[in-house]
Amino acid sequence: MSLKKKIFLSLFLIFVVIQFIQPSRNNEKPTGSDITKVYLMPGNIQSILKESCYDCHSNSTRYPWYTHVQPLGWWMAWHIREGKSELNFDEFAGYSSRREKSKLKAIYESIDDETMPMPSYTWLHPSVRLTAEKKKILLKWIDEIQPTPAHEN
Repeated sequence: MSLKKKIFLSLFLIFVVIQFIQPSRNNEKPTGSDITKVYLMPGNIQSILKESCYDCHSNSTRYPWYTHVQPLGWWMAWHIREGKSELNFDEFAGYSSRREKSKLKAIYESIDDETMPMPSYTWLHPSVRLTAEKKKILLKWIDEIQPTPAHEN
């Protein structure tokens, strides 16, 4: 067998074997500490956040088909862990009031400067992109629930 065939066969076998090493799924039971316990959230706001933010920033992720293929699943699991460590809407009520305010400011800035949702995620999931109208709605809501508008801090 040629060296190229051996390398290809080895890589193929590694690829097959890693398919059996699946990361754990982010589908925890609700804690009762979600952001709606802290702030009045109209249905349209909830809908936008669930569609565009909750996959990485909550305890319940909708998994696309490709996350069952490794190493893509590992990469997605890493993104979710990172996202939840920065902000978790399902645990928002457990944050201190100072941290809540800081997170709202960070959300405002991330939406305003279009760093969230992440371009690498919106590329694969165009439906999560925030349109100009959705951005306007979210930014207005954040300003309304803050004593000092988030963009003025």
